[in-house]
Amino acid sequence: MTETVELSGRTVRLRPVTKADRDALVAIRSTEAVHRWWGGDDLKADFDADLENSEVKRFTIRDPSSRIIGLIQFTEEQDPDYRHACLDIYVDPAVHRRGHGVDAISALVDFLFDEGGHHRLTIDPAVDNKAAIACYSKVGFKPVGVMRSYESRNDGSWADGLLMDMLSSDRPRTPPASA
Repeated sequence: MTETVELSGRTVRLRPVTKADRDALVAIRSTEAVHRWWGGDDLKADFDADLENSEVKRFTIRDPSSRIIGLIQFTEEQDPDYRHACLDIYVDPAVHRRGHGVDAISALVDFLFDEGGHHRLTIDPAVDNKAAIACYSKVGFKPVGVMRSYESRNDGSWADGLLMDMLSSDRPRTPPASA
């Protein structure tokens, strides 16, 4: 999929990230609740570098008033024998537990299955990120296994990751309840 579009959920809109989104996204990523999982030392430089990486498709998550409340992104494996997409997300802790994350993931999942032609999607939260795992499960992702010492933490230690996936046949038939 070479082109990204705007997507709509029940309550959120997903719009491709632009340079103008930098301050809002850096502010959210700087919060302790997000930085704990996403890390980074120079978030402005990270944002600029990420914006140049065309392999990752990034969207701002916007609430009904169009305020940026997070970021969701995906990459695609193009090898036909392994074709799938990988997702990742962060949401402003000020709006946690209002269903925005579930809604954003659901909108992107629908796009990747219906428009992207994928049959399988993956996401890989830290094994101790219980809130993220619960959110992803509500959308239809299922645990596959633990990836040991998968990801470096801010303190230099290594954390286990939980590989979760979703097949197009796993998609709930009705919209998931809010988180």
